[in-house]
Amino acid sequence: MTDSQLEMTELHWLMDILQTIDVGLVVLDRSYSIKLWNGFMENHSGISPDEVKGKNLFSLFDEIDEDWFKKKAESVFLLNTRAFTISEQRPYLFRFHNNHPITGRAEFMHQNATIIPLNNVDGSTEHICLIVYDVTNSAMSKRDLEGIKSLLDAR
Repeated sequence: MTDSQLEMTELHWLMDILQTIDVGLVVLDRSYSIKLWNGFMENHSGISPDEVKGKNLFSLFDEIDEDWFKKKAESVFLLNTRAFTISEQRPYLFRFHNNHPITGRAEFMHQNATIIPLNNVDGSTEHICLIVYDVTNSAMSKRDLEGIKSLLDAR
């Protein structure tokens, strides 16, 4: 296998990984237009990458508090550093249905998210990547433990 064939194979592997990884990946530009929408996001939203590409994030998902999210994202663009959201502070970014049929005690998917800068070759940041993690099981376990603790404290 030649070097260029190996590079193409590796690129193909990376594309497969991006589409099948069990976290959501969304790439946004500075105007919050969607540039990448992976399989996780498609599976949980029911919206294909072709339907979202080039569209504004806030026009498609009105559950996202635009002012709040922009403050988070702008720090990533400007400071070239990561930002995080956790389900304890805000249960979700995208209001996806809970898809855990056996342990499905939550109405919606609880999510943590990381926003990372995507640097250009010159070091500037024109795009960010939003990584969305399904933490529903952890959130439900924490809720259960808090319920048990409340019952024990009431005794």
